This record gives sequence, C-alpha cells and structure tokens, in this order.
Amino acid sequence: MSEESTSEELAQRVREQKRCSSRFDGIEKGVANTSELLSLIIKHSPVYVYLKEVSHNESKVIYASDNFVDIIGISASQMIGKTMAELFPHELAGKITRDDIDVVNSGNCLDIEEELCGRNYLIYKFPIKQGEKNYLAGYLIDLTERKEMELELILREREYRTLVESFPDFIVRYDLDLRRTYVSPAWEKASGLSAAEVIDVPHTDIPGVPVPAVDEYEQKIRQVMQTGVSQALEFTWVNAAGVKLFLDYTIVPEYDRHGKIAGVLSVGRDISDRKRAEAALRESETKYRSMMEAFADPLYICSPDFTVEYMNPAMIRRTGRDGTGERCFYAMYGLETRCEWCVFDKVLLGEKVEMNVKSPRDQRNYRITHMPVRNPDGTISKMTIFRDITDYLQAISEKEKAQAQLMQAQKMESIGNLAGGIAHDFNNLLSSIIGFTELAIDEVQEGTTLEDSLQEIYSAGRRAKELVKQILAFARQSEEKRTPLQPAIIVKEVLKFIRSTIPVTIEIRQKIESNSLVLGNVTQIHQVLMNLCTNAAHAMEDSGGVLEVILKDVVVDKGASLNIIGLVPGDYIGITVSDTGVGIAPEIIGSIFDPYFTTKGSGEGTGMGLAMVHGIVESYGGKITVDSRLGNGTAFSLYLPITAKRTPSGTRPHEHLPSGKERILFVDDELTIAKMGGKILERLGYSVTARTSSIEALELFRAKPGAFDLVITDMTMPNLSGDRLAAELMKIRPDIPIILCTGYSKKISDETAFDIGIKAFAYKPMVRADLAKIVRKVLDDAG
Repeated sequence: MSEESTSEELAQRVREQKRCSSRFDGIEKGVANTSELLSLIIKHSPVYVYLKEVSHNESKVIYASDNFVDIIGISASQMIGKTMAELFPHELAGKITRDDIDVVNSGNCLDIEEELCGRNYLIYKFPIKQGEKNYLAGYLIDLTERKEMELELILREREYRTLVESFPDFIVRYDLDLRRTYVSPAWEKASGLSAAEVIDVPHTDIPGVPVPAVDEYEQKIRQVMQTGVSQALEFTWVNAAGVKLFLDYTIVPEYDRHGKIAGVLSVGRDISDRKRAEAALRESETKYRSMMEAFADPLYICSPDFTVEYMNPAMIRRTGRDGTGERCFYAMYGLETRCEWCVFDKVLLGEKVEMNVKSPRDQRNYRITHMPVRNPDGTISKMTIFRDITDYLQAISEKEKAQAQLMQAQKMESIGNLAGGIAHDFNNLLSSIIGFTELAIDEVQEGTTLEDSLQEIYSAGRRAKELVKQILAFARQSEEKRTPLQPAIIVKEVLKFIRSTIPVTIEIRQKIESNSLVLGNVTQIHQVLMNLCTNAAHAMEDSGGVLEVILKDVVVDKGASLNIIGLVPGDYIGITVSDTGVGIAPEIIGSIFDPYFTTKGSGEGTGMGLAMVHGIVESYGGKITVDSRLGNGTAFSLYLPITAKRTPSGTRPHEHLPSGKERILFVDDELTIAKMGGKILERLGYSVTARTSSIEALELFRAKPGAFDLVITDMTMPNLSGDRLAAELMKIRPDIPIILCTGYSKKISDETAFDIGIKAFAYKPMVRADLAKIVRKVLDDAG
C-alpha cells in the first residue's frame, strides 16, 4: 500500500472521531451522575445488555437495553417482568432458562456463540448475588455480518486453493529471503518431491537443474523483487525420477495488504512435448526434404498466392529451370492467366485431385496428382507430382486382357458345370419317358392311333436324348464325335426355338432346298446356327426386320468364283443367314472373327461367338464369308462339305433283342427308373431285384453274394456313390460283373471305370435295345 493511501486512512479515522465527539457533546452537558452516563452509553452501544432475576426454576427480565426490540420485536419496557417462556418459543425458552440457572448456581461465567431468532450472537452471562437474591447480567453482540464475511472468506479461500491446486502449471511462492513458502501439487508431481521436502528450503536447492540455470533463475527473482516487473525464462530440468523436462517459467511479484512486495510467484509450464514436437518437426522437415530431393518423380509446391515454393531436382530437370519464387507455372510458361486445367480451387478445399495426361512434348502418359499441404499458419499450398505411367498402362492393358480371357474361361466352365447338372436331371426324366414308352408300345396293337401317339412320344424322347448329348458335349462330358447329320433338321429346330426368344417385330423366313448330309457334330452345328441367328436378331431388335435362312446345295469346281474363298472343288451345302438390320461398319468388319471382339455393351457379349463359328466351320473343311453395308443389313454365308454317308431313321426299328434268364440287381435312387429298368429287363427274360438305396443294395448283396449274376448301378447315389458301391461289392465277390450308368459325371470316365473293375460304362438315357445289348455282352464276357 502506498503512503498516499495510508494518509487517507488516517484522515478518515480523525473525521470519525470528530463525529463521535460531536455526538456526545450534548450528552456530557446533560448528565449529572455516572449512572445516567452508563445508561446513555448502553443506549447508544450496539451491544444488547440485560439483567435477570433468577429463581430456582425460572429467570425473568428486570432490565433490558432498548435495542432488544431488534431481536424479539418488543420494546425493553415490555420485556420487564417477563420470564423466558413468555418471550421465546418453548424449546428455546427452556434452554435459556437452564443456562441462566446453571450460571447462577455454579457462579461461573458463560461465554458462547448461538443462533437466536435467525441471527448469530456472542452471548456472555455472569452471576450477581445481593443478599438472598440471585441475579444474572449479560450482553449479546451480533456476529451475523462478521460470520457471513468469515464464511465468504473461507469459501473464497477454498475456491482459489482448488483453482491453484488443480492448475496444470507449476506454482511456487518465494518470500523475500528466496525461500519456498508454497509449492502446488502440479510442481510436486513434476518434480517428484513433496511439499514437506522443499518448504522453507532455499531456491538454489533444486535437484537436477544446471548451475547456470539456477543462477539465472535467482537473478530473475531478484529483478522482480526490485522492480515489480514480471520476468520469464526457459531451462532444462532433470526431475527426481530422472526425466528430462523443458520448463517455461514466468515470475511475478506478490504484494501485501500495504501494497509492498512480500515475495514472488513463479509459475512454470512443462513445454517438453512442444520442444520434442519442434525437434521432430525439424527432423521431419529435413528427412522429407531429403526424400523429395531424391524423388524420381518431378514435383513442385505452389503457395496460395500462386508462388512456387519448392521444386525438386527432377522437376528442375523436366522444366529446365528452377522456378522457385516465380508466379507458378503459368508465368514460367509465359502465360498471363492461370492454366485451363488448374485445380487450385479444389485443392484449397482440402480435395486431392488426380488426372491422367498425355504430354505433347514427349507423347508419354503421366499421372498428375495435386494434393493439399497445410501450412503452420493454416493456409493451404498445393503439391503437384508427375508420374510417368506409360509402361504401367501398357502392362495393365495386357493384364486386363489376360484377366478378361481368364474370367471368360471361368464363366464358360461354370456354365458347363451348370449345363452338366441340368443334363443329369434331364437324363433321369428321359430314361423314364423313353423306357416306359417302349414298354407301352409293346403292349398296344400295331396301326392304332394310340400306337402312333406312343411312337411320336418315343421319337420326341430320342430327339430330346440328342439334345442332352449336345448339352453334355458343351459341358465337355462327352466326346464331340462327328457323324453324318442333316443340317436341314437342325435349321428347323433352331428357327423354331429362336422364334420364342426374339421380338415379334422380326419376321423369320426359311428356304430349305437341300436334304444333304454333312459330317459333323450336332452340338457344334446347333451352336453355329444359334449364334448367327441371335446376332441377326440383335441387329434388328430396335426397328424390326426380316431374318432369313437359306439352305441349298452348291457345287464348286475349278472354274467357280467360290475358289476365291479357298474352297477345294467338291459338293457343299451353302447356309446363308441374313438380316435387314443396321449392318457392320467397314472399319471393323475385318475384326469380327477375332476372339473377344464385340460391339455389344458391357455384360451383353463375350466376343467369342463369331470366333467360335469361324473355328468350327474351318475345322469341318468349310469356309464362312460376310457381306454387309451400314443401314442395309448383313449376310453370313457358310459352306460345309457334303458327305455320302447316311444315318438310320430316327424311329425305333423293330429288331430281335438279346435276352437271358440271369439274376440282376438293379440300383438307382430314382424310383421310376428303378421300376422302369426292372420291367424292361424282366420282359427280356431276366430275374430282377431293384433297390433305390445303395446302402440297402450293399447289405442285400453282403447277405446273398451268390444270388446275383450282374449288378447295374447308377453313378450318382446318396450316401454311397455308384463307383464306391462297385468297389465294396467286388471286395465281397471280385468276379461280379458291374455296369455303371450315369446321366452326367465329372468324377469318372470310361478309363477310370474299367480301372476299378467295372465291365461296362453307359450314359443315360439308354433305350431298351442299347440296354439289352450291353447286358447280354457283359454277361457273355463274364461267362
């Protein structure tokens, strides 16, 4: 506190004394004796004075100062002669009376603090004895305001102590002798020392702090004590646990109530993390700058005001100059405005932008990456990296092509597996249809309408059997053997099938002028015609048109113009598939037979259709040509050599079938096939036992191994497959002949079947004649 404030306080006290003196001037003149003077003093005193007469069980007021009205709400004159029970509530009156009696009886004074009528008072009581009477005198001093102030001070002290002790910074208080008088919990935690160890200890005793730092610290403290100006410093401290800390201290003066410096407060902060981060940043900057210097890809960094901040050596070599400090690249290139492809606006929003660009300078492809770089001040610069991806693009193109071929192969394999599975189930159905139809034909009268109907069913079953063979060939489960076939029949079947799959706006026309035969495979010819017709329909699906197939005989001799397509002289069947669609562009017509070439959208075509057609036709010794004009449709013409061989009629011929009387165990999980097989064999004279469970068949054979001369089993059986059943049967009886039948199997072939001892291997559905011949041959060979 300054001298000026001290003088002002003294003057205030003098003025207060003068006011008190003037207040009592009139009193002194009017007072005649000491009693009156005391009455006046009590009247004007803030102390509440009273006198009571105390008997053995009560006390009553005989005197009270006038200011008691402030406590109990009645005047002093109204209090005279009243007991405590008449002045206060019952419980309070009882306590006051007991206290009064105790004081009088004990002869001791009573000095207590109590709450009375909602306020806090210091109450003093002492006994007075005059003759036989007991009196009690006392006074009350109102402590309410003082208590509230003390409570406020206590709460404020707790609040400030809580703030200080929860403060993360270190706080140390020094007196004028530079001895510690307080250390905060944060300081204790950081130092590893307790307050008891350092309070009243000189500041120089700081373990782990280098001597020069201690001397500088003392010098700063003394400067603050002398000048009252705060000081700051940083130093390194190794605490009691051996941990190295970087500290930032601020030293401020502390004043007493008179305004004089009584000591200092030293407030410290652990800046170790910041120091380590700064060191790491410097190290990182050095490391990454070294990396960018060694980076093979050209790169540069451009500031928000389009100034080039950095160019690595590769970028300098690419541009032929170091443009650091220049106005970005548009200025380096002599342009007055930003480049049209500039993406700085997007990068400023924190977006990473990549683009592929072909450089006109060297005709190489570059991947240009623009990415944001955040600066310490919060602004964003743009870093641009140029990477030459020419070789990569070439490599990835080859890889994608190989992957496409692999995916196509996998897809075709999956389709083949699916087709094979369907063929297996379809074969089981056909076995029942063909078998029971043959049984029914034997039981009807020849020449009747019913017999004609059954013959039609039988013929349809035989055609369905051929279709299943095509599916199995596609699934690569049967050899694609070439036999004499009539393309006219296949053309009719394909057109009938495709009619239900194409829009009604497409008209189908056919002109069949040849019934000649070619040596080929039904499946392959079917695939060729389906592909050509499907492509023709696709070319007309938007506007409609005419799909036409012409089949006729063509003779090629040495002078024929057809020699230009490479056909050797001879007889051919010419098949032309034409449409009135959009046509094929001249620039791609030479590529349509290339593998994986397609004009269809993604997922609509594989690019293998025409390549497959071309391969099949060429393998037959034939040729295929195409004639097309944009807007005028397309015509594919293929020529296949005619063969002189003929195939037998498709209807079932009447022939003598071999028979026998042997005992046969027939096993198939399909009940209808087991029933049908049993009936056919029984009509051929054999004794048949049928089972639909391979487990049951095995148990039956184990019980009676000599009761059977032949076992016929299906390959695909639940619990125990046909090949495993055969192996178990031959363990019991090695000489038992076994025929293995299947509609589809990837697991076993003719060779593997014979290797495990199976005598014959046949595909479903088998007609009665085939079954009769195979059974008789196996039995005769076994005998």
